[in-house]
Amino acid sequence: MDTLIQQFRNLPTTAISDAMEGLSNLESIKPLKEEFRLAGRALTVQMPVGDNSAVLKAIGEAKPGDVIVVDSKGDTYRAIAGDFVVGMMQTMEVGGLVVDGAIRDLEAIKEMNFPVFSKGTTVASSGKAGVGQTNIPISCGGVTVFPGDIIIGDMDGVVVVPQALGEEILIKAKDKFMKDERRAEQYAGKPDEIRKYIAMMTNKE
Repeated sequence: MDTLIQQFRNLPTTAISDAMEGLSNLESIKPLKEEFRLAGRALTVQMPVGDNSAVLKAIGEAKPGDVIVVDSKGDTYRAIAGDFVVGMMQTMEVGGLVVDGAIRDLEAIKEMNFPVFSKGTTVASSGKAGVGQTNIPISCGGVTVFPGDIIIGDMDGVVVVPQALGEEILIKAKDKFMKDERRAEQYAGKPDEIRKYIAMMTNKE
């Protein structure tokens, strides 16, 4: 894992989101387990509803650490992957899966401890008609994702950092995180200081 990706992995998505003014959060996409975390470069997949052939293609193309990001049009009826497909991702050392849709075989995937982030789960499988594309710009969770963008996920959700802005956003996110830490220390266990802070924030003109 390159240094930039590792540094993003060590930051909460909330700080990264704040550094981007909240403009890059994937809507309604959450981890299957709260402890799941991921950080890696996006390998994008565009698939029609109900055909996950392009997801299989992406697994074959993935480099270790890549995060497969799937535009499945928000469909939550048919799963884009189950435990078998996710198991292949794990074997190929994919860094994680983010899908604007659903997965299935929830219990088995949780046992794998492979980071999957989705809109939900379902019981129906996808077919394989051979349609779909990889490594093109997609929409996932209401955000445009380009191949190579940096994807970071934790219990709060998923954020996307455009690859051209990686260094800039990392600096801003680190600064925001440190400010948040200092603020928490400043007010922890100090009711009078908290009252002053509330008064300051609520009396702004």
